[in-house]
Amino acid sequence: MDNSIAERRFSLESRRYIGCKTKLIDWIFDLIDHNTHDVHSFCDIFSGTGVVANRALKKYDHVVVNDFLYSNNIMYRAFFSPDEWNEKKVENIIEDFNSVNPKKIGENYFSKNFGRKYFYHDTAKLVGYIRGKLQRMRSELTDKEYAVLLASLIYSIDRHANTMGHFDAYHHKTPAQHDFKMRMIDVGSYEGVEIHQEDSNKLARNIHVDVTYLDPPYNSRQYSRFYHVYENLVQWKKPKLFGTALKPKEENMSDYCRTSALNAFTDLVSHIDTRYLVVSYNNTYNSKSSSSENKIRLEQLENVLQKCGTTKVFNHEFKAFNSGKTEFDDHREYLFITEVDNEKRNSSFASILRG
Repeated sequence: MDNSIAERRFSLESRRYIGCKTKLIDWIFDLIDHNTHDVHSFCDIFSGTGVVANRALKKYDHVVVNDFLYSNNIMYRAFFSPDEWNEKKVENIIEDFNSVNPKKIGENYFSKNFGRKYFYHDTAKLVGYIRGKLQRMRSELTDKEYAVLLASLIYSIDRHANTMGHFDAYHHKTPAQHDFKMRMIDVGSYEGVEIHQEDSNKLARNIHVDVTYLDPPYNSRQYSRFYHVYENLVQWKKPKLFGTALKPKEENMSDYCRTSALNAFTDLVSHIDTRYLVVSYNNTYNSKSSSSENKIRLEQLENVLQKCGTTKVFNHEFKAFNSGKTEFDDHREYLFITEVDNEKRNSSFASILRG
């Protein structure tokens, strides 16, 4: 086996992602454990990197995982899906990819657009070559094998990206030269997982679980725009790109990043069939960056949840990831745990439920 494949594999938590709860995961689940009872099923309806769902899968019998980004859905299928796959087959494919000399392959969609900008040019050539090859191999791969290979490609380039961790812009300096090698992710498999790629408010109408965890975006930063390079790479439609950030036309835009956020959140919690609502929130509305200002205020969120049932509020000091332009004073992460009273909730949101 090639040494690059034999190296420690990428864990789910090792990808850079805004709002990731990796450092808070123990705190979150300690609070859930102490403030809920008889929990067997769990829904992470804004799953993001999937770190919360990953912990839930180790604890509960049934876990619903959802996010409407294509790149995140690929991660869930790779890390969580119980579908069949051949590990040695995937290792051999990665080994073949790592034997390719970038000097001997031509330019491609990825290198022409992202080379010398978001990525070192030879790396961009290899990424485009590998992605094209995977597309041609698609019929030879199981769904799990395809997802593992795509996820491994994204994790392998993540730390090489010439960015602050997202793709709203790239550094003006030339990307650093390096010898790119693809590494596999640490693949998991869970029989109790249910994976969706849906609008959370639509999915909420069909959820029936003990605990629903919600961590929606709260500011104007659209995740589909922040991670457009990965969305582009996964879909591989090769769209026309615009602006200095090289973004395609808008797609998968969230209401939670608009002034309609409070209405969207209220609609969501009023429709979920769940015994407990667990909601993460942070106080970035005090930031100096307008794009970081929360669309839902702390008191508004608490007011909505109180209408759903008895609500407890916990907070924890936490230094969040940011792009370098935002300053937070006394940044805190909040966790709301609501024991749902259906009669109270149905009465509070009768007009929404009728609509």
